[in-house]
Amino acid sequence: MLGDYSWLQLVQMVVILMAAGLAAGLVAGLFGIGGGFVVVPVLLVVFGSFGIDQSVLMKTAVATSLATICVTGARSAYAHYKKGAVDMQIIKDWAPWIVLGAIIGTLLTRVLDGSSLKIIFSVGVFLMGLHFVFPSKNNVRFRFSAEMPQGAVLAPIATGLGAFCAMLGIGGGTPAVMIMTACDRKIHQAVATAAGFGVLIAVPGTIGNMIVGWGAEGLPAGSVGYVNLIAAAAVVSMSVFTAPVGAKLAHSLDGVKLKRYFGVYLILTSIWVFYKAVA
Repeated sequence: MLGDYSWLQLVQMVVILMAAGLAAGLVAGLFGIGGGFVVVPVLLVVFGSFGIDQSVLMKTAVATSLATICVTGARSAYAHYKKGAVDMQIIKDWAPWIVLGAIIGTLLTRVLDGSSLKIIFSVGVFLMGLHFVFPSKNNVRFRFSAEMPQGAVLAPIATGLGAFCAMLGIGGGTPAVMIMTACDRKIHQAVATAAGFGVLIAVPGTIGNMIVGWGAEGLPAGSVGYVNLIAAAAVVSMSVFTAPVGAKLAHSLDGVKLKRYFGVYLILTSIWVFYKAVA
């Protein structure tokens, strides 16, 4: 456990995670996502190198990633809200179901073993990787409807989104944007509203993981349940600075090439995580 290591080793861990925070913030700003796709793999490597028990390794990585999104997602959502870009009616309609889904996803995280969670993560990341490698014009691959889902259709979609993202440790920006643009919402409004979705997923997911992981054996020092506060603080301390930088760069760099490079990273990451799950 981390508590058995020297201060030097703990400092090394924090420095590595701060670097991951820099990358996560940059990616979040560039692509309008929460950064979990960067944070979770790095946490797997760092925690794994410190000998964290395999039974809690993936669960701790996912839960800690959600904790970072509570801060970075809220900051992003508030910035979009001040600009009037967030569709508050969609947030209100979707919020109960997304929160319910996040709770369900957290409970599933508790009962699934580490290998199963890695497989779920690898599949999800692979699909998101394909989305970035083959970007469509204005993020719109197809038009599903001129209106957002309502009533009986809304509940399973929003609940499934919340559960899926809670198990992956991500804010759900990419799938949420895909859903909204397919329902004829403008891309800027979709990205802004998806930032709010990230908070709705991350907050109950973080609290839930603190509760269901309470007393679990093999957790690293500084953990409350499955959430490692030391790692979360290290990541957040840097990502809040680079997220605005990424947002600015997004307007000056070749977005299509950047998305493809990031997509390749996601696909390679998914293959690595899948290998770790079955090896």
